[in-house]
Amino acid sequence: MSKTNRRSAIKAMAVGAGVLGLSPMIALETEAKPTNLNMKRLKNNIKHSACRWCYQSIPLEEFAKNAAEIGLKGIDLLTPEEWDTVEKYGLECSMATDTFANIENGFNDIKNHKHLQESYKPLIEKASKRGIKNVIVFSGNRRGMDDETGFKNCVTGLKPLLEYAQERNVNLVMELLNSKVNHHDYMCDHTEWGVELAKRTKMPNFKLLYDVYHMQIMEGDVIATIKKHHKYINHYHTGGVPGRNEINDSQELFYPAIVKAIIETGFDGYLAQEFIPTYDDKLAALKEGIDICDV
Repeated sequence: MSKTNRRSAIKAMAVGAGVLGLSPMIALETEAKPTNLNMKRLKNNIKHSACRWCYQSIPLEEFAKNAAEIGLKGIDLLTPEEWDTVEKYGLECSMATDTFANIENGFNDIKNHKHLQESYKPLIEKASKRGIKNVIVFSGNRRGMDDETGFKNCVTGLKPLLEYAQERNVNLVMELLNSKVNHHDYMCDHTEWGVELAKRTKMPNFKLLYDVYHMQIMEGDVIATIKKHHKYINHYHTGGVPGRNEINDSQELFYPAIVKAIIETGFDGYLAQEFIPTYDDKLAALKEGIDICDV
């Protein structure tokens, strides 16, 4: 997103992970080196994570080691080839994906159903065997489609997968994205739309990923929306508005209050940092974000 496309980043990282898996010597060359982050003990009122694609310039081995030292419990948007690496450092994949996952071409178009169902089933199976609870899904773009058709098509495409995933203790989590700045024409671009779809699926393992950055752009009223619809949300992403950079006082959101509201709902899932760091020391930017959200 912004200057970096998430899907392209994930695909590139997955290819890189496959290459590393083929050569022990290459893996040795990227041996993790912890950075001096002036670490402190976290309060553990919420489980912290970070989206891998925002730190793709850092080898995964190094990133996972430092993330664990900062106090993260998981890393978001990892493909199956990357799970072993983060688990070595006591981290889990907090949101699974794979290179076929497509923001623009999702479950709202029946032409995509066969491909998506055939692709998602193996990912769900792999996630289940590793104890990974969340797999990301997308609505797709509207392309002139009305809401009612989108709801019906999404339910038709998702229902068999939701039943399959429920048997394996896996959630399918649809991300709320803005269609104003980053993902023009994306259908699931308001919380109310996602909530209505959740109601129509009638499946307890269909959940929403509430991205604070995206929903601030689309609808604002972040804390009130979280309090109203928290039972449909099992994952959160951060990002500074505007620009999707650091979540410090250079942007308009006050994350300590937002995270406090999330905790007060009884939330026990992950809050993942998904801002694009501008600092030269990207790990220092991540640590700053974790400190801001550690309320």
